[in-house]
Amino acid sequence: NTRSRIMANQILRDSMGRKIGEISTDSSGKKTIRDGLGRKQGVYDPKSNTTRDALGHKVGTGDLLASLIR
Repeated sequence: NTRSRIMANQILRDSMGRKIGEISTDSSGKKTIRDGLGRKQGVYDPKSNTTRDALGHKVGTGDLLASLIR
């Protein structure tokens, strides 16, 4: 299986406790953020220290995943 194994999930909630997103981390340390409906919003790659949106466009340097949730 070539897919990276999921290591950890972090649930993001709004002030009312509703799930607004989820960040999963694979075995290589790469993090993927999905919105509350499960749609991929972006990826953070620790090797390049770069965050990219769902279309692959560079958002910035560092882990900026939480800023991709609207």
